[in-house]
Amino acid sequence: MAQEIISGNVKNAYDEFYKTHDEAWRMLGAKYKAQHIIDVCKGQSFKKVLEVGAGDGSILKLLSDQNFAPEYHAVEISDSGVVHIKSRDIRNLVSVQEFDGYKLPFEDDSFDLIILSHVLEHVEHERLLLREIKRVSKSFVIEVPIDYKPGVDKRIKHFLAYGHINVYTPTSLRYLLQTEGFEIKKDLTSIIEPEVTRFNTFINQKRSKSFIAEMRIAAEYAVKNVLVKLSDKFNEKLANAYTVLCTKTDKQADIF
Repeated sequence: MAQEIISGNVKNAYDEFYKTHDEAWRMLGAKYKAQHIIDVCKGQSFKKVLEVGAGDGSILKLLSDQNFAPEYHAVEISDSGVVHIKSRDIRNLVSVQEFDGYKLPFEDDSFDLIILSHVLEHVEHERLLLREIKRVSKSFVIEVPIDYKPGVDKRIKHFLAYGHINVYTPTSLRYLLQTEGFEIKKDLTSIIEPEVTRFNTFINQKRSKSFIAEMRIAAEYAVKNVLVKLSDKFNEKLANAYTVLCTKTDKQADIF
């Protein structure tokens, strides 16, 4: 798979992505992504971990601080992201490399676990990347935002502003993974934490704090949290992210 698979405008956009770096916002988002990884992997241990699309290294930093694994590696298409990863004090980080988005610079079965957190929604050829991570690892944690809702096509500009060119539900991600020969071992859904909503509302959007706004955020979270636990129907409708732990099988893609 040649580097030309990635459109030039995509590569350019991500090369610039981490040059304007909001450390507080990225670390806050990474806090919950890292916790989802730890939660879905509970009871499992992994020695050699690779994060594909590691961004600025926030997730690996937090996992390292919590002694998730004894050895970490990272690949990222953005050269500004690679610079940030290298600048962090990530304990037991063995290698950081820029890659072309599809071809991993590792031998078959090199890793015990690959982390693919909030990456697939950005990938032009998602099945090609899934086949490549399947080549180099035994187990995988994959998390995607749950962007699909009825009428999502009317919000294309909104999602493209974040680079989200694919949208998922928990069902559609499971379908994608299972038709590529992955076996799902454990999964979890999550909703945006009040801490994240407050930061985005009052700091990123520069709105004035108020008691009413604070109460509304807390109440919306409480209601959603109850509903998602009541049934799978609400779970799929209200979840903001979906995390799966899966392993590879010998099955190839199910195409006819």
